[in-house]
Amino acid sequence: KSLLPSGIVDVEGGFETGDAVYCLDSHGTRIAKGLINYSSAEIDKIKGRKTSEIEKVLGYKYSDEAIHRDNLVLV
Repeated sequence: KSLLPSGIVDVEGGFETGDAVYCLDSHGTRIAKGLINYSSAEIDKIKGRKTSEIEKVLGYKYSDEAIHRDNLVLV
């Protein structure tokens, strides 16, 4: 499935839209890698929020998903 902002708890490091990023579980283990639809600064603002809130928070919306399932691989 896709990674939605509501499923994001924290952001580590800096990245830009389109970068490949790792997704970690609560123990810090890498569980997936994918192409992110928002920068680290944008993700930090929308993490934990519902998809319907993205445009309200950022003033725009590129995508409903932080990482779309077509761009996500489990590792």
